[in-house]
Amino acid sequence: MFYEGLAVVITVIGALMLLYSFKLLARSGWFFGWLRGMLGLIMVVFGISMGLVAFDVLSYQKILRNQSIATLSFEQLEPQVFQAVLVDSHGSEKRFKIKGDQWQLDARILRWNGFFASIGVKPGYRLDRLSGRYYSLEKERNSERTVYSLSDFTAKWRADWGLDVWQLLKTGGMGLSLVEARYGSATYLPMEDGALYEVLLSSSGLVAKPLNERAQSAVSRWQ
Repeated sequence: MFYEGLAVVITVIGALMLLYSFKLLARSGWFFGWLRGMLGLIMVVFGISMGLVAFDVLSYQKILRNQSIATLSFEQLEPQVFQAVLVDSHGSEKRFKIKGDQWQLDARILRWNGFFASIGVKPGYRLDRLSGRYYSLEKERNSERTVYSLSDFTAKWRADWGLDVWQLLKTGGMGLSLVEARYGSATYLPMEDGALYEVLLSSSGLVAKPLNERAQSAVSRWQ
C-alpha cells in the first residue's frame, strides 16, 4: 500500500497546485496580473508533472523477501530462436520471440534509506526488459539481438517527457538521498525447448532458478 499511498499524496499536491494556479490566472490586473499569469502557468505545468510522477510511482510494486516476480517458459521455433512466455506476479502473460542461446530479465528497483527504511518501508520494483544473447562472441557482435521493453505504454510516454522517476533518481536529478535507484538483473541462463524458470527478487537483486528437468539439464550443461 505504500506506493499507492505515495502516488495519492503526490497526486493531491499536484491537484492543489493546479487549483491554486487557476485561481491566480482568474484574477484581473496588468503587470501583477501578468506575473500571476506566469506563476499560474508554471504551477499548471508543475501540477501536471506531479500527476505524471504519481502515475510512474504507482507502477512500482513492493518487494517482499525472496518474492517470485515472474516465470519464463521457452519453446524452440528454430535453431537459436525461441518463443518465451513470461507470466508476472499478477498472472499477466506476455509472449516474446528471442534470438540467441541465453536469456536475461532486468528490473528497476527503488530502495528507501533513512527514515523510510527505519519504519520498514520495503523497496519497490518494476520489470524493465527481457533480452537474449549468443554463446558465440562473433554472433553476439554480428547477429541480430533481441531486447524487449517490459514497461507499459504510459511508462514509456512519461519517460519521453522526462518524468521517469527511476532515471531522475539514477542521475541525481531529483536531489533526494532518502531513495535511490538501482538496476537488478538475473544472471544470463540458457534457453532450452520446454525449459521453465522462476525469477525471484529480494532487496539484494534478482535470482533465476530452473523449475523443471529441461531447465536443470540446460543449466548443468552450460555450467
